Amino acid sequence: MSDRIAELRSEAEGAIAAAPDTTALEELRVRYLGRKAELPQMPPEQRAGVGKAANQARQALDALIEARSSELAGAELSSQLAEDRLDVTLPGAPPQPLGALHVLSQTRRELEDIFLGLGFTVMEGPEVETVHYNFDALNHSPTHPARARTDTFYVKDDRPDEGPSSEDAGPDGPRSSSLVLRTHTSPMQVRAMEQHPPPLYIVVPGRVYRRDLDATHTPQFHQIEGLAVDEDITLADLKGTLLHFARAFFGDERDVRLRPHHFPFTEPSVEVDISCFNCGGKGFLPDGARCPLCKGEGWLEVLGAGEVDPNVYAHVPTTAANAPGYDPEKVQGFAWGLGVDRMAMLKHGVPDLRVMFENDLRFLEQF
Repeated sequence: MSDRIAELRSEAEGAIAAAPDTTALEELRVRYLGRKAELPQMPPEQRAGVGKAANQARQALDALIEARSSELAGAELSSQLAEDRLDVTLPGAPPQPLGALHVLSQTRRELEDIFLGLGFTVMEGPEVETVHYNFDALNHSPTHPARARTDTFYVKDDRPDEGPSSEDAGPDGPRSSSLVLRTHTSPMQVRAMEQHPPPLYIVVPGRVYRRDLDATHTPQFHQIEGLAVDEDITLADLKGTLLHFARAFFGDERDVRLRPHHFPFTEPSVEVDISCFNCGGKGFLPDGARCPLCKGEGWLEVLGAGEVDPNVYAHVPTTAANAPGYDPEKVQGFAWGLGVDRMAMLKHGVPDLRVMFENDLRFLEQF
């Protein structure tokens, strides 16, 4: 048996020395030192006599395999580095684009920055709103068409089938428990006044919902509501604020005009137009053609606004949070609401609002 151990050791040493790579070396380790290898298998009666020789052979082969493994691993690494040599002086691969803000998000942030620069604070409110804040507190009559199911998405409708109930009107009567997807961001006017004392200067961006769908309307769109309440606020302050907005957003040459209109929660109410930036307010292009943007009018309708109706203040109870409260005899204010989507359409010349929500990269990558 001693002769067989010496023979296996000599054979293994030769094979280890000739192993071409670490894979072959691992196969030799299993062959000569593995659980099924011949070297450690001896009859019990012979173990006492040759056990020491077998252990010495195993230890010697272990040491040889370890040394040869280090040698082969170093050679293989050197070979791989030579084959896969990297020229670190070459420029790296261009980074993958990380994407960009959606055109509507860009427009919203630009509008927010304009009003932040004027001292307004950005606030947000719930998209699922009560009928009280969405209609009642904003001076909508019980029969106002905007309350109809054909115009508004009702989440929870507790009204009788024949239409709005008398419970929906008036700050002192019981409030309807109906819930709607808000039709404008204006409900935050009353919510903000309930939580903050005057003076109050806020803008409220967010999603709103109406049952409408065509090239210039979608069931879900974006608005920014503005509210300023202070002492001695006049319509001139509103015009100055919106003139600054128009010139900051559309260019320094813009002008604004106010046209009489009606909104339930403002009195007086106005439609606000800006001079057309495509034709310079002339209504026609240098070649004499009618301006396709303003349709020859020279003005573009951009938003609705007005002085806050005193009836709105009546829906704001005086509490510790907003003391001394909003007495219409002491404070005045103005409000406006503009469509973020419409601003983006006008500024970028987008003909159809719906393409902004189709996630077509060919369109979105232009902004």
